[in-house]
Amino acid sequence: MGASDRRPTRSRWLVPADVTNKLVVVRHGHTEWSHSGRFTGRTDLSLLPEGEQAARRLQPELAKLGPFAAVYTSPLRRAARTAELAGFATAIPDPNLMEVNYGADDGRTRAEILIDRPGWDNWTDGYEGNAETIDDVAARADRAIATVRAIDGDVLIFAHSHFLCMLAARWLGAAPLFAAQFVLDPTGISVLGWKRERPALVRWNA
Repeated sequence: MGASDRRPTRSRWLVPADVTNKLVVVRHGHTEWSHSGRFTGRTDLSLLPEGEQAARRLQPELAKLGPFAAVYTSPLRRAARTAELAGFATAIPDPNLMEVNYGADDGRTRAEILIDRPGWDNWTDGYEGNAETIDDVAARADRAIATVRAIDGDVLIFAHSHFLCMLAARWLGAAPLFAAQFVLDPTGISVLGWKRERPALVRWNA
C-alpha cells in the first residue's frame, strides 16, 4: 500500500458529535477503613461523622455542575449516604457501580498484604479468594458508560475510589491498567466530558 492509499482508522472511542453529555463522578466520604488505608470493597461500612459533613459540603458545588438528567449511586451504604447528604436522596442504585470485590483481601492494608506477598501490586497481581479481576471491573465500567451515553443530558454518579478510577480510564478509551494512574480522595469531584468527538478528562479530584 502506498502512502497515498493510507487512511486514518477511526477510533472506536470516537462517538457521534451529538453525544455531548458530561458525567460527573463523586467518591463517597470518609469511613473508618478509608482513614486506616484498608481495602474496602463489598464490606458495607457507614460514613464517619466527618465523612457526613464533607458530603453535605458537596451540595453547592454539585449545584453548579447540574442540572442532571439522571443520578446513580452504588448501592453500598457509604456511597448512597453520600448521595443523600449531597442532596440526591432519590439517586438510583446500580450494582455496576459497586467497589471492586477484593475477595479475601477486603479489610486488609497494603502493608499487611506485602508481608505475605512481597512486591505485590493490586492492579497487576490482583486479589486472593473469590475476588474480581481487573477485566471484571472494566466490564462493569463499560456497562455504566453505555448507560450514561444513552441518556439525553448530564449524569451524576456516586461511587468508590478504585471503581471510579476504572470508569475514568474506560471513558477515555484506555486499557484497564491505566486506572492505576489516577488518585481520588474521599468526596473528590471529577468531570468526564468531551473535546469535540473525543472523550476527555475535564476535571479530576477537585
